[in-house]
Amino acid sequence: MTVAFFSGKGRRIGVALGAVSAGLLVLSACDKPTPLATVTVGDNSVSSEAACYNDGDALKNSEAEKCLNKKAEKTVKVSMSDTVHFGVDPEIADNGWTLFIEGQRGEPEPFKKTYRSISGSAFFSSQTGEAAPKNTRISIVETKGAKVIGIWHFKLEKTD
Repeated sequence: MTVAFFSGKGRRIGVALGAVSAGLLVLSACDKPTPLATVTVGDNSVSSEAACYNDGDALKNSEAEKCLNKKAEKTVKVSMSDTVHFGVDPEIADNGWTLFIEGQRGEPEPFKKTYRSISGSAFFSSQTGEAAPKNTRISIVETKGAKVIGIWHFKLEKTD
């Protein structure tokens, strides 16, 4: 003969509490996603989480330098006549962000808006008379004063 230790209602409450506890445990193990940066050319849009990010705190200088040389995982095809649109989450814009081209700062001052557009030809021209590159690595670098907060990488691939 089997004796029930809990009534049907007690078992349901126990199962519900167990499910809630398991759900909270799973959620606590998840990392908060980093803010997104997006590059759009025509109707092709690519978004990415940060390659390097420290939950909004500054990265160490050595870590930021190393991260600037990382390979881009997201690629966008661009022709010389296209317009390249860059978009960032508002929290990135609040601090300010700068474009880096092949790991080098591309502009003197951080941009404080969430969206900007630049001609595709700006990324593939050569000022030394050499052949223009077929690919260019663009990094969006979030800064707060002189500190680097996050880095997002994209590869622009030149089309004919």
